Order: sequence, then C-alpha cells, then structure tokens
Amino acid sequence: MIQQKKYFDNVEEFLNSSIQYHQVLHIALSQNQIGASVASSLGFALAKCTNLSNLTLDLSSNQIGAIGASEICSALANCTNLQNLALDLRWNQIGDEGTQSLGSALANCINLQNLMLGLYWNQIGDKGAQSLGFALANCTNLQNLTLYLSQNKIGAIGASDLGSDLGKCANLSNLILDLSNNKIGDKCSSSICSALGNCTNLSHLTLVIYQNQINDEGVSGLGYSLANCTYLSNLVLDLCQNQIGAIGASNLGSALANCTNLSSLALDLSGNQIGSEVSSGLGYGLANCTNLSNLKLELSGNEIGNDGASSLGNAFTNYTNLSNLILDLR
Repeated sequence: MIQQKKYFDNVEEFLNSSIQYHQVLHIALSQNQIGASVASSLGFALAKCTNLSNLTLDLSSNQIGAIGASEICSALANCTNLQNLALDLRWNQIGDEGTQSLGSALANCINLQNLMLGLYWNQIGDKGAQSLGFALANCTNLQNLTLYLSQNKIGAIGASDLGSDLGKCANLSNLILDLSNNKIGDKCSSSICSALGNCTNLSHLTLVIYQNQINDEGVSGLGYSLANCTYLSNLVLDLCQNQIGAIGASNLGSALANCTNLSSLALDLSGNQIGSEVSSGLGYGLANCTNLSNLKLELSGNEIGNDGASSLGNAFTNYTNLSNLILDLR
C-alpha cells in the first residue's frame, strides 16, 4: 500500500519503515553528526524508494563528505519518478567529487519539475559547478529551480558554464541562483544572464552575487544581458559589497529599462562606490521601466549624501506606475 506522506527525524526509524511504499517523504537530519557510513545506509534505503515523487532531505551541517554524498546521490539516480526534490547538503565538505556525483544522479531524474539544492560551504570549485550544470541541462521539465552555492570556490569558468547549461532549461519559469562569496569575477555575471535569455519562460529571477569583485564593466554587461530575458516580471538582484561605481549603476538602470515586462524589482547595491551621482544615472534610468509598480532599492554605504538623495527623489517623480517603494540610503 502506497504511503502518501511520511516524516522522519531519526535514521533508524526510516530504515525500519516500509521503504518501498513511500511516495512523499520528508527526512530531517540536520546537525546529527552523520558521517559517510550512516549516509551510505541511508542511500541504500533510498534506492529502494522507487515510488517516490516528492522528497525533502535535510542533511545540512553533518560530516558526510564526498563519499557520503556519492552514496546518497547514487540512490537518487534510482528514483526516476521524482518530480519534486529539496536536498540540503550545506556544511558537509562534499567538494567537487561529491557535486559531480550529485550531477550524475540528477541527470537520471528527467521528470524533475521543482528542485532546491542547498550547497553552501562545501568547497565546490569549477569542476563541481560544471558537472552540476551539465546535469541540470538534462532536466528538461524543470520549472522551478533554487541553487544555493554561496561560500564555495567557484570561479569564472565554472559559473559561466553553469549559466550556459541553465540556459538550456527551456521550461524554467522561476530561478533563484546564489553565487555570493565565490570568485566569479567581473565578466562572468553577464555571461550567466546572457545564457538565461534562452529561457523564454523565465518570469521570476533572483540572482545573488554579492562579494564577487564585480566592477562597472561587469555590472554594465550584466544589465544589458538581462535585457535578453524579455519575459521577466519579477527580478531580485543582490550586488552588494562589490566594486560598482556611478557609471556601472547608471548603465545598469538604463539597461534594465529594456526589460519591458518588469513590474517588481529589488535591487541591492549597498556597500559599493556609487556616490552622489547615482541620482542622475540609476534613478532616471529605472524611470524608463514603464511597467514598474514595486521597487526596493538599497543604496546604503555608498556616500550618496544630501544632494544625491534629493536628486534621486526628483527622479522618482517620473515613476508614473510606481505604487510601492522601499528606499534605503543609510
């Protein structure tokens, strides 16, 4: 008899359950000092869950390493009916090897529609990111994807290849991509967004790339690449603590005006080097986003001053359809 839903927060309890009958499964094992051996046992059991359509597996803050991750991921390759997967492996030091195993498994999950991968703090480099992207390109039914890759060692090559492969996910409508605190550099962000222009159904995009040494040239390219995402209606762009100046901010604002369907924008440029000139560039540039009704603009730590704030306020008078505004100038 198929079990419609089951929740476990104990390994032994799950291992002793009617494994083959699970269809909707939630396993919560965060901070349990789980190593490779227990992860292997868990993977062996999951491989028998051939009826699974929905799986939430939280193994964050354990010690499974690359070997444990490989065992878990090998099991997922047998769950070919999976449509919804949330896998949290944060703080597990799985590295490139573990991420490559994850990629190989996901490539077999061709029915996935909704996927969340939590991979913070795992020492993942370019090879891991490339393997992950290659696998996701095979998940052609993906509609909603969340990738948390913050605090790793991903460089420009890995991030660029990841972005290119995500551009092959033609059915994506919602994407959250967190690459903050990596080493993607200046030009990679624009290549990612250029590739995402191929996702013609993409309407909601959250791109978190703070602390990545992005300067004026990089953010300008990012803006013009986003213009390829013609169906975007909701955009969250976190670029705080980079090296963006007045020119880059101005170019970003002007370029976003090409996203003609944009109705909601959250833009975080705090902790950059914009200065008071932001008012004449970014403010008036965004005014050309004629369908914009919701705007959250974070500009703290940019030495905008009274003159900049005043000019920015004048620019807002041109926002004819704006109904909700949150502005942070601290």
